This record gives sequence, C-alpha cells and structure tokens, in this order.
Amino acid sequence: MTFHFIFADKEEQRTKKTKNSPSCLGYPVSIFFIVVNEFCERFSYYGMKAVLVLYFKYFIGWDNDLSTTIYHTFVALCYLTPILGAIIADSWLGKFKTIVYLSIVYTIGQVIMAISAIHDITDTNRDGTPDNMTFHTAMSMLGLMLIALGTGGIKPCVAAFGGDQFEEHQEKQRSTFFSIFYLSINAGSLLSTLITPILRAQECGIYSKQSCFPLAFGVPAALMVVALIVFIAGHSMYIMESPKGNILLRVMKCIGFAIKNRFNHRSKQHPKREHWMDWAEEKYDKLLIAQVKMVLKVLFLYIPLPMFWALFDQQGSRWTLQATTMDGNFGAFIIQPDQMQIVNPILIVIMVPIMDSAVYPLIKKCHINFTPLRRMTVGMLLAALAFVAAALLQIQIDVTNFTIVNEEGQTCHYILQLGFGSSYTVLIPSTFSFGESCTENIKAIQDIEPNGIHMAWQVIQYFLMTCGEVVFSVTGLDFSYAQAPSNMKSVLQAGWLLTVAVGNIIVLIVAEAGSLPDQWAEYVLFASLLVAVSIIFAVMAYFYTYMDPMEIEAKFMELDPEEKKRKELGMTTKDNLAYVNNETSNNTDDKQMKI
Repeated sequence: MTFHFIFADKEEQRTKKTKNSPSCLGYPVSIFFIVVNEFCERFSYYGMKAVLVLYFKYFIGWDNDLSTTIYHTFVALCYLTPILGAIIADSWLGKFKTIVYLSIVYTIGQVIMAISAIHDITDTNRDGTPDNMTFHTAMSMLGLMLIALGTGGIKPCVAAFGGDQFEEHQEKQRSTFFSIFYLSINAGSLLSTLITPILRAQECGIYSKQSCFPLAFGVPAALMVVALIVFIAGHSMYIMESPKGNILLRVMKCIGFAIKNRFNHRSKQHPKREHWMDWAEEKYDKLLIAQVKMVLKVLFLYIPLPMFWALFDQQGSRWTLQATTMDGNFGAFIIQPDQMQIVNPILIVIMVPIMDSAVYPLIKKCHINFTPLRRMTVGMLLAALAFVAAALLQIQIDVTNFTIVNEEGQTCHYILQLGFGSSYTVLIPSTFSFGESCTENIKAIQDIEPNGIHMAWQVIQYFLMTCGEVVFSVTGLDFSYAQAPSNMKSVLQAGWLLTVAVGNIIVLIVAEAGSLPDQWAEYVLFASLLVAVSIIFAVMAYFYTYMDPMEIEAKFMELDPEEKKRKELGMTTKDNLAYVNNETSNNTDDKQMKI
C-alpha cells in the first residue's frame, strides 16, 4: 500500500481549516483523529510492554536479571528518543511528518516483535522448541529498537500537534482537549494491560501449542496500524505549522558558548561575573540568558529524581516476575501475573480526583504549607515504602519454597498442570520408549509446592507506589511548567523525560550486577537508596527560591510585569500564575520559600 501526502504551510492550512474543516460543538473535528490515534498508540505500547518481561523469561529463556536488564534498557531508550523527535520536528520535518514517518517505523517494529514470537518459524523438527533462538532474539532486539525510536520520537509531538489545531480564542476548548487526550492515554493503557496478558495466556502454534506471545504482540501491532491510518486520514483537516527551529538546540549552544568563553577568560585579569551563564552575553541576548538560568535552576533540582523512576518502572519487571510465583486464583477468575500492572492505572483514575478535591484542600485547611517540592519529597518516600512492602512480601514468598532431593533418572519434558510457583521433576523409567503411550510410566515428583501467597497482597505495594506517583509525577510536571520560561516549557519536558531514562539505566546497572543473593534484599537496597536521595532532594528544595518567569522576562523586555502577563496569557494558566503569586507572596523580601 502506498500513501501520498500533501503538505501545506501554516497559512494555507489555516485557510483550509476555516473552509473545509468542520467543527463540532466548537471543537475542530481534526482532534478526533488525534485522540483516536493516541488511544491506539498507547494501547499498542502498553500492551506490548505488559508481556515483554515474561516473553524474555519464558520464550527467549533469559533469567530474571537479564530479562530485567533488557526490559529497562528498552524503557530507557523510549525516554531518550523524545529529544531526537523534538529536534527533528522543530528543526526539520515539522510535527505532522515526524509523527507519520516515525509511526511507520513504530509499526514495523511492532510487526517484527510479533513475528519474532512465532516459535514455529525455526522449529524444523516440530518438537515445540525453536531451533534457532539467535534468530528470535535478534528479531526481538531489532523490533524493540524500532519501537523505542518510534514511540519516543512521536511522544513530544502528538500532544503539541493537537494543541496546534485550536485558534487563539479557543483556550477553553484546548484545555478540554488535553483532558480528553490524557484520558485516552489512560484508557489505552488500562485496556491493553488487561487484554494482552489474556491473549498471552492462550495457547497457539502450528506444530505445538504454547503461550501465545505472537497474538499478544500481534494485536498491539494491529492497533498501531490503525493508529497510523486514522492519523493520516485526517491530514486534510490539520493545521500544520512550519518548523521554527528547536529551542533546545539554542539553549545547548548558549550554554556551550558560555562554558567556552569562561574557559577562554579563566585568568585572574578578567573580572568575575555574577553568574557563569553571563559569559554568553558576548553572543546571546540577555533575555535568552535569563531564561536559560531559570531552566538550569529547575534542572538542578532534577538531579535526584531518576531514583524515583528507578523504583517506579520496576512494576513492569521485578514486580511482574514476583507475581509469577504467587497465586492468582480469585475464585471466579484467574489473574495473570502481567495483569497485576493494571492496578496502577485503575488507582490513578481513582486517586487523582481524590487528591485534588479532598486531600490537598484538607491539608490546606489544616494550615499546612504543602508546597510542590514537599509533595514530591513525600511521593519519593511513598515509593520507597512501596518497595519495603514488596520486600516483606518477597520474604513470605521465599519461605514457602523448598527443594526435595530426588533419585536420579532420565528426564524429559512432560505436559503437567502446575500451580502458581510450583516446580516438578519428571522421572522416566529405563524401559521408556517413545510412542503414543510414552507418558504412562512417567512419574512427576514435586520439588516446590504451589505458592500459597496470593497476588492480592501486591495491591498494597501498588497502592503505595500509585500514591507516590500522584504526588510526585503530577506535581512535578505542574511545578516544572510553572517555573519554566514561556518559550522553554519543552526544554524542561525533555529534562523530565531524561530523568525517567536515567532511572531505568540505574535499574539495569543494579540488575546486571546481580550481587545480592536474595530478591528481597534488592528491594530493600532500592528503598534505602530512594530514602537517601529523598533527604538530599529535601535539602536542595529547602534552598530553592521560587520564581515568577513572567516577571523576570518582563524586566529584560522592558515591559511592565502585568503587561507581559497579558501578552503571554496563552502560554500559561491562571492556576500556575496563582500558584507562583502565592509562593512569592509568603516572603516579599527575598521571595524564598523553604520546604
């Protein structure tokens, strides 16, 4: 199938929107395609990701540590590539082309993953085991790299492209769109995390029946195809802005010049300057330098944050592997280990409105100054507490496991119904012969009893982690937006995503080291590290001075602060301004708020 695209500049597209793009209830119809695209793409990503670590363990045959390492390497790449996507979109292709081209790469990656999971491709002797596991591993790695490039590359573009579809006077509709957009993300995540583990638990195959990873990866691949088709279908209605140059590159060049200029004037004969970024004044205007200073001030606070994500993203790796050793029988239904991840999006939907409408107002009524940085500190401590709960649960799981020493004998693979966490050794008598009745004399000896620890106990750690996510992640994004200069919101967003990538790198380093003999000890190690980092973050936050970016920018533009705020009204929200004004009014002398 060949697609033909017609691209137009911004003015032409705006004309098209007025003439040809219908609206519904005051909203451009084009956003329908964007929302559906986002739902399908998130279903595709989270559906594949939900079963990924079990695919590594049970299909590829890796141990827990290597499975965890590759899983977090993939997640880290997914959060590194958004920077590349933003640069491509802003400096070269524009948002629409970037989304389309990288979505094609994304789709190819998902299809490759589905193909790599078909064990019959290399099962030449039809014994149910792939004869060339190198092929499947190589295909999987290629697919994951393409997926990481695709999903990460379009991440900073889709939401911004949706915002571009609204006119200047449609602030209310734009705000509603972002709420619906966020809802589509959570809906895709929730449904895919529920459905794909069910598909994986099915048995499929041509020569032998095994866990149906091809179907579990194939459905997300199909959804990605739908996402691409739907997005392209609306191209005639879109407003497409031409690339204007990437602000991130300008910031990096400004910082690089300041460092270089400072190094060239390092001798004592040159007078010192108030801030090291002031050494960029020879080439860059003072407004840009002031904006970079504000960004660097917030980025400095980001340094401890990766440790939170190091714990948070283990829900899809270590916690899923922990669930494989637990009892998922809920009576009327059986929960698959990889389905436990659904607890997080469900709790998110419940906890966010509760925190906003009940918890935060109650804290305010108690006259407790629960600042954003304090919230983030509490969120980190809650995540650490979640890992303490995981460690205690792991200790109970380990107690139920024991090994029986069996008599020696020939063994072979035998289909046997196993309980959760159980293990058997199959003994074959010396008179064994292959044939239709070969299983009659096989004796199965139980090494490990089915685990009696129920998966429901994991809800405790998921609840603590989700509470931590709500007060850490949601607050952190809002804080970053409020403290960012008007034209550098994307720079701080890139920095935020980078902390997620670094957090996953921390996990893969610890997992690859594998120096701790017990899993519960690793949980305690991560919890301890996060507590230590939380203390460091609290100290850093104590000395942080809240800023009003509008006021600072107005000084350099020789504008009255109120006039500047009116001009930039479309770039910030009343809530953000109220938040900044509230924080700065508590100390009018030095505008400093202590955590």
